[in-house]
Amino acid sequence: MIKLGDYNTLTILRETSVGLFLGDDEGTDVLLPNKYVPKSYGIGEKLRVFCYLDHEERPIVTTLEPYIIRDTFELLRVMEVNNIGAFMDWGLEKHLLVPFSEQRNKMQAGHWYVVRCYLDEKSERLVASNKHDKFLSNENLTVNVLEEVDLIVTRHTDLGWEVIINNQHKGLAFTSDVYQKIAIGDKLTGYIKSIRPDHKIDISLQPLGYMGLEPMANAIYERLTAAGGFLRLHDKSSPEDIREVLQMSKKAYKKGIGTLYRERKIEIKEDGIYIVDKQ
Repeated sequence: MIKLGDYNTLTILRETSVGLFLGDDEGTDVLLPNKYVPKSYGIGEKLRVFCYLDHEERPIVTTLEPYIIRDTFELLRVMEVNNIGAFMDWGLEKHLLVPFSEQRNKMQAGHWYVVRCYLDEKSERLVASNKHDKFLSNENLTVNVLEEVDLIVTRHTDLGWEVIINNQHKGLAFTSDVYQKIAIGDKLTGYIKSIRPDHKIDISLQPLGYMGLEPMANAIYERLTAAGGFLRLHDKSSPEDIREVLQMSKKAYKKGIGTLYRERKIEIKEDGIYIVDKQ
């Protein structure tokens, strides 16, 4: 079955004046317009194409790669707003509709929003929504504490940054746990810091526990190398100074330099830390 809103690998069946017709194993065929036909091809060959609806709501395929596919979240820009809804640029000729009913707040042209693309069952059309919670659930969790996960940043609140976890769950990175500049739409690697009894998930953007020791040490050593072998940071440096220079907490910094010191890669002096010259 050809899946609308996703990539499909289809067989070239025949060529016509308007383009190539491609088909699946179930006897369904669809048009690849001339403008997307590759320079060289052969009947019977396979092509990886994206399927969506054209301006007349007919299934069609393209070799273009959209910015978002069905059942995923991405940061997209609104190109125009009319009496139907907002239309977003998703890398294809026909813009992606966000109906007013699927807007958390009224969208504005030129602004960027994290949205989910999905197939509307009533209209059988691909649309988008930035009402994230209707697509996310923490009821049956598929993640565990300390696990590495994929994140997309969705909103900044008084507590911190709301994130989508593995395209399935909702989490929060508290401001006190964020030591780097991030923005809405950023895709990051994160770690499950804790799961509360009510299934709310706290996120860390840095490895936790034993997982964090080597990455923190490596990050400090790389920054030391880039700075010529010296950083004006020491045990009494403020958390703010450490965050500004290394984008990590003071606790992580102390663990990292402890690892480097034990491995005899650095010297710790009153004015800062130095790379050990092994020559």
